[in-house]
Amino acid sequence: MSRIASTRLAVFPLGRRVSTRREVVEMRGIIKSLVFTAAVACVAAPIPARADGYVNPWAGLNFGTSADNGRGGFGVSAGAMGKGIIGGEATFGYNPSFFGTNNDFGTNTVIDFMGNLIVGIPIGGQHGKGFRPYVTGGAGLIRTQLDGGTLFDVKVSDNNFGWNLGTGVMGYFNDHVGLRGDVRYMRSVGSNFPDTFDVNGDLHFWRLSFGVLIR
Repeated sequence: MSRIASTRLAVFPLGRRVSTRREVVEMRGIIKSLVFTAAVACVAAPIPARADGYVNPWAGLNFGTSADNGRGGFGVSAGAMGKGIIGGEATFGYNPSFFGTNNDFGTNTVIDFMGNLIVGIPIGGQHGKGFRPYVTGGAGLIRTQLDGGTLFDVKVSDNNFGWNLGTGVMGYFNDHVGLRGDVRYMRSVGSNFPDTFDVNGDLHFWRLSFGVLIR
């Protein structure tokens, strides 16, 4: 056996080479499965004519924590419901002065951006008057920022993974305009704010929102 071959065997033992080959085969299988699943999803996805798309500008109140109780926020949501039952939604929320006044905490905000799954019941159908109770849940980003004030004289910002769960109802007056009411529980994971929110340092709060629906 040549010296090069002996060196290769020493660096890459037989068991390791077999394990590596198995990992490659398994990875190829996973990739093929993902490609197949994506292709099926594209074929099975509802065509645009059957998708119930909407835009929802909203305003709300945050509550349920000592850090922020009764302070306002606003944002916009946009999504679509396949056949009126199952759909997806992206939601952006902006919460100014979340922790308190500018004098106490400086300029302070909480921004959230979530991607959610929605499951609803289109009572009255997808056209004309009707309403749709629903449940929703998803995950995304929660960003907190404080510039410092008299009570909290520290400048800090934090980007964290977050999730939310909620329920609500969409009601339509006609084919294109309606109203929406929604309540959600929002929570970040792994915040770096020391002893600010709970024993884990995680920001959490409830949000009650109302807004106009345009579809």
